[in-house]
Amino acid sequence: MISSRIRTLVLVVVLLTGSSIVSSCVAPDDTSNLPKEDATTAAARKEMVGLSEADVRMCAGFPTATADAGGSQIWTYQRTVQRGNLNVVIPTLAVGAVPTVGGSLNVDPGGYCNTQIRMIDGHVAEVAYAGDNNTPNHRDALCVSTVDGCVAYARRRHQVRTGAVSR
Repeated sequence: MISSRIRTLVLVVVLLTGSSIVSSCVAPDDTSNLPKEDATTAAARKEMVGLSEADVRMCAGFPTATADAGGSQIWTYQRTVQRGNLNVVIPTLAVGAVPTVGGSLNVDPGGYCNTQIRMIDGHVAEVAYAGDNNTPNHRDALCVSTVDGCVAYARRRHQVRTGAVSR
């Protein structure tokens, strides 16, 4: 009776160990060193194309700056994200005149994003991003708040045009 329980336990341990070894050999989908582009900013590059100047003002507000660029206009939306951090205190024993040492670890990176929208003949032709706008897991992630409303706006307008509005 005890030997069958031991055999079962050994079998379970062998199966679990074997499956963890096999799963560690599987290559992940993305083996590049670069993080993936944020889904919303990637969608904005496609879905905002064709929106009118009035549409962009409705979904993103008025641009921070504009510039003429030889037959087109570039609208820039600037966004600054303050650096957030989590302070982790490293305790040590005070020995004589040596004080306690503390430290901090930055977990939530801040930065800035310049979302640039090229307008040709009064409509969006291109969306691009510039600045210190990446997070550890996604490229252009600090730009999401500028374009997320426009992506939703563009999707709603597309549904209305195609008659695919669900009620």
